[in-house]
Amino acid sequence: MQFGHFDDDAREYVVTTPLTPYPWINYLGSERFFSLLSHLGGGYSFYRDAKMRRLTRYRYNNIPTDEGGRYLFVHDDGDVWTPTWQPVRAELDHFEARHGLGYSTITGERGGLRVATTFLVPLGEDAEVQKVTITNVSDAPKRVSLFSFVEFALWNAQDDQTNYQRNLSIGEVEVEEDTPSGGSAIYHRTEYRERRNHYAVFGVSERAAGFDTDRETFLGGTFASFADAAVPRSGASANSVASGWYPIGSHSVDLELAPGESHELVYVLGYLENDVEHKWADEAHQIVNKEGAHALLARFATPAAFDAAHEALREHWTGLLATYTVSSSDEKLDRMVNVWNQYQCMVTFNMSRSASYFETGIGRGMGFRDSNQDLLGFVHLVPERARERIIDIASTQFPDGSAYHQYQPLTKRGNDDIGSGFNDDPMWLVAGVAGYLKETGDYTILDEPVPFDNAPGTEVPLFEHLTRSFDFVVSHLGPHGLPLIGRADWNDCLNLNAFSTEPGESFQTTENKTGGAAESTFIAAQLVLYGADYAALAERRGLTEVAQAARTAVDGVRAALLEHGWDGRWFLRAFDYYGNPVGTDADDEGKIWIEPQGFAVMAGVGVERGEDGSVLPDSRAVLALDSVGEMLGTPHGLVLQSPAYTTYRVELGEVSTYPPGYKENGGIFCHNNPWVIIAETVLGRGERAFDYYRRITPAYREAISDVHRLEPYVYAQMIAGKEAVRAGEAKNSWLTGTAAWNFVAVSQYLLGVRPDYDALVVDPQIGPDVPEFTVRRVLRGATYEVTVRNSGAEGVRARLEVDGVPVEGNRVPYAPAGATVRITATL
Repeated sequence: MQFGHFDDDAREYVVTTPLTPYPWINYLGSERFFSLLSHLGGGYSFYRDAKMRRLTRYRYNNIPTDEGGRYLFVHDDGDVWTPTWQPVRAELDHFEARHGLGYSTITGERGGLRVATTFLVPLGEDAEVQKVTITNVSDAPKRVSLFSFVEFALWNAQDDQTNYQRNLSIGEVEVEEDTPSGGSAIYHRTEYRERRNHYAVFGVSERAAGFDTDRETFLGGTFASFADAAVPRSGASANSVASGWYPIGSHSVDLELAPGESHELVYVLGYLENDVEHKWADEAHQIVNKEGAHALLARFATPAAFDAAHEALREHWTGLLATYTVSSSDEKLDRMVNVWNQYQCMVTFNMSRSASYFETGIGRGMGFRDSNQDLLGFVHLVPERARERIIDIASTQFPDGSAYHQYQPLTKRGNDDIGSGFNDDPMWLVAGVAGYLKETGDYTILDEPVPFDNAPGTEVPLFEHLTRSFDFVVSHLGPHGLPLIGRADWNDCLNLNAFSTEPGESFQTTENKTGGAAESTFIAAQLVLYGADYAALAERRGLTEVAQAARTAVDGVRAALLEHGWDGRWFLRAFDYYGNPVGTDADDEGKIWIEPQGFAVMAGVGVERGEDGSVLPDSRAVLALDSVGEMLGTPHGLVLQSPAYTTYRVELGEVSTYPPGYKENGGIFCHNNPWVIIAETVLGRGERAFDYYRRITPAYREAISDVHRLEPYVYAQMIAGKEAVRAGEAKNSWLTGTAAWNFVAVSQYLLGVRPDYDALVVDPQIGPDVPEFTVRRVLRGATYEVTVRNSGAEGVRARLEVDGVPVEGNRVPYAPAGATVRITATL
């Protein structure tokens, strides 16, 4: 069952009913100000940090779901309704929510009135701006009153939800009925009188008939609901002023509309800062200096100004997405590659894992490993911001090469609450830097002075940070010559040193048991893959001995992985605290795990080739991936391990705490499916690779949205596995490394157009279902037009012609900036 459809020409997903299985959301903003917006108007806004600078309030796990957001109540001759359906939930004659790139338009119609609201965060602005168009579609005149609504959060989202003994006494607002630009505005200034230098403004482009800033007055008392809000039902604002308790922002606007007439309004929700010397507009320090807010409101005082900002946003995304496009006979492939996958990559770049409808924005900052992986999916879109992100990440590293697992986006400092000790973190920095260099060729970044733990005076060239990362891993090997796992590797829930028996204790922060030697085959494969990049970079810097030593260390770990990490038909997952194998056929549960199978083959471990270069059918890589398909495959994707654990294994940690089939315990963790997709292309098995791709990619799952439940335009972190009660049901959409990795998988390996240090590699492997396609790739200022004629035959590699001339191999040297290179690849 579907609940909407793609509008590919508009680059929008159109939701056609309010009753989706779960709120389907969009993200507004791509710089400093962000809003989460559901198809029902739910969500919240924040400046840079969803914990420390939250402007509006949202209640997770609420009943009804997704209540609380930015609303517009319509009072039409006693009939009160909301065009977003929520929160009044009055039946609508028509409903449509269009989620586009950085904007959404929600339209509701009832009783001869159509109200369409477009929401966006303009480029360069710290504000959410809304344009409301109300149209009388009846054949009689209408007298209508509109009541806007936002509920202010008290900035620190965690404190806002906990510290009520203080918070229910400090709320403050100012009301400005006539702004210099001709509208009305409400200013949220809680704590501004003391340590804060920031405030919020909520304004409307016309002079309001009335206002409200006190939530209980607006709703009608302590026990009233949003659905029964008293002020909209009365037809007139109460002009309430919040003092303590719950500050809100609401303006009422009265309109008279002839049949067929439309009227437009612009609402602005903005974040402003004043320096300490200019906080106040009066000597008594009672009136906020509103110069910044007045300028903001003036910039969006007319619908035409909004329209110009909307057009600029469209052009911005058109320019970004022109960097990589594909044209094929598969419309689902094209829409995911050209629009939605890249769009999601940008959102994960901005958010990491911090703020979604599953992450509250309170408990997590920017992940060290997460942000490095996300970089692989957006570096081609905004390379200059990727460079900044790399420096931010590296600045949180410790001198020994280990790192904070997370850092806070507002301060860019490491997050002590989570700490360090996740031993896969260091090599992800090498992966991120290598991805940046292959895209840009900007080797000056390796000489950029970067501190350790953000401590002034500790700056060393970025390359030294990569050296510390590499050295940390190779100096922390266990008895089998494999890297020690620490708190965990990529799988945060594989906690081999935790031994937690205390209810509610965090597996990631509890004190680890010492004296063991838990090792990770995943980190071993990671070191082989990215250790090669580290050695290549050392060689480019003239450090021949360093490069050779690195390759020797990598070869040692590769040999250990093949000797000790092989179980007969697949790679082991780990060795536990006591030295016992994890992920072995000898176990009844957790026999085979997905992570080392995909990553080891990506790294070339176990890939044995014959004299003609083809992969031998009995090589370990083939056996491992065949086992993956046989034991981990489901119609909804590849599960993380199988069989799932049915009892708590204290020696394994959190992974065994989930019910079978969910999350890391036999769930389909979509993040690691692309590793197998890429690995299958390494073996030349494009048909299998494309099949795995389609199983988890949302556009291919749209027809089963009633099962999948989450947005059919963005990836989910997890889909319930074959042993789950509700197999195929997704959770944790939007903020997942799946976005970056699946874009890498489809763009660089299935479609086969990927950057390397000195050349563009063209090596498509997608199977027979896409017989011909064209990729347009802009890279280092040149444009590459790659046309692929594809037989889909297994194991066949493309023969290339570059500008009509046959070439050997699959590498095309980079052309000068401004050039256009036409490549034909024939399989």
